[in-house]
Amino acid sequence: MKTARSDGDSFVLLGGVPHKPRDDELARFRFRVAFAAGAVVLAFSLLIGRFVFLQVFQHEYYTTRADDNRISLVPIPPSRGIIEDRNGVVLARNYSAFTLEITPSKVDDIDRTIESLEEFIEILPKDKRRFRKLAEESRPFESLPIRTRLADEEVARFAANRYRFPGVEVKARLFRQYPLGPIAAHAIGYINRINKADLETIGEMEQSSNYKGTEHIGKTGLEKSYEFQLHGGAGYEKVETDAGGQAVRSLSRTAPVPGDKLTLTLDIKLQDMAEKAFGDRRGALVAIEPATGEILALVSMPTFDPNLFVDGIRSEDWDMLNNSPDRPMVNRAINGAYPIGSTFKPFMALAGLETGKRTPNQAFFDPGFFTFGRHTFRDDKRGGHGMVDMYKSIVQSCDTYYYALANDMGIEAIARFMKPIGFGGKTGIDIDGESEGVLPSPEWKRRRFRQPAQQKWFGGETISVGIGQGYNAYTPIQLAQATATLANDGVLFRPHLVKYVTDARTGEKTMIEPEPLRTLPWKRQNVDFVKKAMIGVNREGTGARAFAGAEYTSGGKTGTAQVFSLKGADYKAQKLKQELRDHALFIAFAPAEQPKIALAVLVENGGFGAQSAAPIARMVLDYYLLGRQPDGPARDDEEAVEGDEE
Repeated sequence: MKTARSDGDSFVLLGGVPHKPRDDELARFRFRVAFAAGAVVLAFSLLIGRFVFLQVFQHEYYTTRADDNRISLVPIPPSRGIIEDRNGVVLARNYSAFTLEITPSKVDDIDRTIESLEEFIEILPKDKRRFRKLAEESRPFESLPIRTRLADEEVARFAANRYRFPGVEVKARLFRQYPLGPIAAHAIGYINRINKADLETIGEMEQSSNYKGTEHIGKTGLEKSYEFQLHGGAGYEKVETDAGGQAVRSLSRTAPVPGDKLTLTLDIKLQDMAEKAFGDRRGALVAIEPATGEILALVSMPTFDPNLFVDGIRSEDWDMLNNSPDRPMVNRAINGAYPIGSTFKPFMALAGLETGKRTPNQAFFDPGFFTFGRHTFRDDKRGGHGMVDMYKSIVQSCDTYYYALANDMGIEAIARFMKPIGFGGKTGIDIDGESEGVLPSPEWKRRRFRQPAQQKWFGGETISVGIGQGYNAYTPIQLAQATATLANDGVLFRPHLVKYVTDARTGEKTMIEPEPLRTLPWKRQNVDFVKKAMIGVNREGTGARAFAGAEYTSGGKTGTAQVFSLKGADYKAQKLKQELRDHALFIAFAPAEQPKIALAVLVENGGFGAQSAAPIARMVLDYYLLGRQPDGPARDDEEAVEGDEE
């Protein structure tokens, strides 16, 4: 078919014969051409519009997406803050050590590479397990440790053969160290590898991005309770990667922010001396500065070495600690709840004075027992103490006096008086794991027992409470806080271990200001009388032998707490298994004129307080007040006899 034009008319050659199209055919043809042209214009308009939309309006979005594919952020963990005692002695620090690290994206066959590395460096199965776990949680271009803390010889052997291992290198990393080992381990705590529960906690605290690249976290003690201050802020390095995930070059680096420094209230030399005073005995000691609530020593024996946990504790070490009958992992100072025996008596005496149930000079005859209904409660001294007033009841630790006082006061009045002092409640110390203890009362018993018959409070149960037995169960830190409050004339402070926090960037110190939780409305003459009687304990009473020749005036009170009921039988320590022997306790404050230190000592199954707990207290006070160094553990006072105290 051909077309031609003559005299302005269009025609079509059909089979060689000219044919002039009709007007309707021409209109359709023109419509089709216009439609096709419009479709082309529309298509190009859409393409141009989309191009403008992507290049102009979505430019920033897609540039970011492209950079995300091209640029990766490699986290840089911060240096953990150090911990030091009140005198600047370092208790937890970081040190640099060499690690052997593999970048998975740069290694063709990781298993073969590790196998070849074993020819030069010892790699244990636990190292391989840890590496595989890290590899699952990390990106291919991140460098992961396969062996930590390389010896110099191992570094040298690898350096000589480094050409054989592309993607493997030796790096310097920071590791946590506790230079004093087990000293104050329960207070300082330790760090260990982050687990699933830790990740959940980090997420809840909205700290996930800050912990990228971090492998360890505080598990106990101050390492845990001040984790976010000690951890610091993570840094990042921008790394350009190719399509295969290989790192090409470093673009920029944001340095991490080191963790803050903790300065503690602990006097680590006092702490060390107190721990040594226990020898191989189990127990706890808490020493507090009464005017501030600062903890000078927090002892739980036996202790443990926190360095064992830093890089993953060996199974044999964990079994030894976890299965030991001495339970070294338990922080007895804040977690162990014990009957406190006769150390409860000064507070009972003060309660009697404050409630008007007793006066200082009011005296009673002690026949050696107290009868309630058909039950007889015996005094520890056969034949009794004769006529006993309040001063003598504390100095000679007369049980019968406090049996009667408890009966006269009633359990609810006792509980009301003891609760504000801190008995049966958490002190609020700044480490986790504190127990509440038990301040017995009818309300407590209703909560404690399910059976209605068990929920009823019986009058005879009140009698034992009066001498610190029965349902009484308090932590050593509660007893130390109560003693410090008495020494401080009724002003109660929250015990705390951190004195101030130093910002790693600015050096600014944030003080933990001592603030009294409450001031108890005790009459000054009543407090002075009880403190005077406690001074008498160490001068002429049950603590006199332990404090003979002391160059300072101190107040104290011995205590012995039964582990099980004797049911009227005589107590013979030599005939009992050690775990059934009485606990020994002692509380003290000194100098009596203006107390600088108050403490509570507990020796598990130690027998009489005067025998084993009081000598430890004497050594601690001698060191703190006089700087006197002991020549070994405190020795039991063999002259302390059963009749000295309950």
